[in-house]
Amino acid sequence: MRFKLLVAFVDDHMTEAVTTAAREAGATGCTVVTNARGEGLEKKKTFFGLNLETQRDMILLLVEEHRARHILETLGEVGEFDSSPGTGIAFQIDVEDAVGVAHQAESIAPSLEKEELL
Repeated sequence: MRFKLLVAFVDDHMTEAVTTAAREAGATGCTVVTNARGEGLEKKKTFFGLNLETQRDMILLLVEEHRARHILETLGEVGEFDSSPGTGIAFQIDVEDAVGVAHQAESIAPSLEKEELL
């Protein structure tokens, strides 16, 4: 079984909605790293030297490759990445090898076999 790593950076108030949508789209779990910071096209404004930026979370999802694109598109829709500038980004990376995912592979194998039969 082959996997992709989906990485999403979202405003912290959107984390719950994005992770819920990812699970509904086929993800079997995720890891959330809080307190991420970054800059987009335009530098964030400051007020007396204090940044006026929203807090970001980084969401990591290790997903089966056949489900990756659908989950990635779901992240983008729910996170409003393309419709609202500065709301976040998501991308996928090929995973060469992984350990500790045997239970995930066992749980999704039957549903993948059904999808291939359709």
